[in-house]
Amino acid sequence: MIFELFRNPIQGVALITALVIGLTFHEYAHAWWANHLGDDTAARQGRLTLNPIKHLDPLGSLMMLLVGFGWAKPVPVNGWRLTRQGMLQVALAGPVSNMILATIAALAARALSASDGRWPTFVASFLLFFALLNLFLAFFNLIPVAPLDGWKVLMGLVPASRAQWLAQYERYGPIVLLIVILMGRNGTFDVFSWLVQAPAQWILRLLAGPAIA
Repeated sequence: MIFELFRNPIQGVALITALVIGLTFHEYAHAWWANHLGDDTAARQGRLTLNPIKHLDPLGSLMMLLVGFGWAKPVPVNGWRLTRQGMLQVALAGPVSNMILATIAALAARALSASDGRWPTFVASFLLFFALLNLFLAFFNLIPVAPLDGWKVLMGLVPASRAQWLAQYERYGPIVLLIVILMGRNGTFDVFSWLVQAPAQWILRLLAGPAIA
């Protein structure tokens, strides 16, 4: 993905911007909602901030640029201070924040497309790509495989007894996720296209409308 900086500067800049802003807001949302529900663990560790340095993981950010997937520093949450539904809400807060950013950017692009050329076309292109990348972040994190947010959402949705049974398999999540990503790369089992790309593009078309040429 970093090669977009050379092939398409607008998409390259949008990629870097979406990475920094999207991941920062995502982790901040986790920390803010946990603090709102009574768990100040993240706040006490300096994570209740929009400072990207506090949230971005250098290796995870580099992987995002090089191979298209990566990670930020996980926000610490004390499960003893939150109910199961509280944990579910904290998990959802990150993807929801990315959807909010995507909605703002897509609607702004839609408004610009109706402005009779008063804005340069690259501005709308930047906003559309920024919105799409944030939708990618949201839906990717909702895949129900540990350590993604979708796993925590799943654990909060199923009955407590079922959640305890599923918890024993959580340690295998990163391996399963890596296998799924690699299988998608070679076209064997493209979960990314089904669960991430398709819904993200559909929502972008719904929000941006005529801005998508």
